[in-house]
Amino acid sequence: MLIGVDLDNTIVCYDELLRAVALESGLIPETVPVSKAAVRDWLRRAGREDLWIELQGLVYGAGMPEARPFPGALEFFARCRELQVPVSIISHRTRHPYLGRQYDLHQAAQTWLAAHGFYDPGRIGLHADRVHLELTKEDKVARIAASGCSHFIDDLPEFLNSPAFPSGVERILFDPAGLHADCSTIRRAASWAAIERLLLPDDS
Repeated sequence: MLIGVDLDNTIVCYDELLRAVALESGLIPETVPVSKAAVRDWLRRAGREDLWIELQGLVYGAGMPEARPFPGALEFFARCRELQVPVSIISHRTRHPYLGRQYDLHQAAQTWLAAHGFYDPGRIGLHADRVHLELTKEDKVARIAASGCSHFIDDLPEFLNSPAFPSGVERILFDPAGLHADCSTIRRAASWAAIERLLLPDDS
């Protein structure tokens, strides 16, 4: 078994941060819920896709230290280490945002992972060669195949359902907000606790 995991919106939760930054910048009204999808959809309905892209670049870059891991994500990785189950983080992340200030998005991700103990031998202890930040979705697919993943966890059903996605890899859709209840082609999990129950043995 080798479990592959996406990074953004799978390990890292941006819901609170995106809404807070959008509110502080006057981009959305207070009525918009605390949700990445809600902020995105409001800006798109307002015809401001450009602002949405810039906002993403900001929170994935300079704002990323304020983002939190999803509940249970760190515990899942620590449990994998305890059980000696190999895990790789494989993410599509451009080097710089498409619009706005040109933050180094790869460095931001590496700094966040280090701050949350992913590289700390006393915590999660993930080796640096188990973290892959790919520049394109095609590269991400190729990395999943080359790494020999038996399972892959991602928040995007369109990625997991892509015709190019490696056959033989069990796909798990991370769907904490229940946005994809109609997605019947992929096994869904609403939390990291559910993923842990699904993939790791019960030691009770």
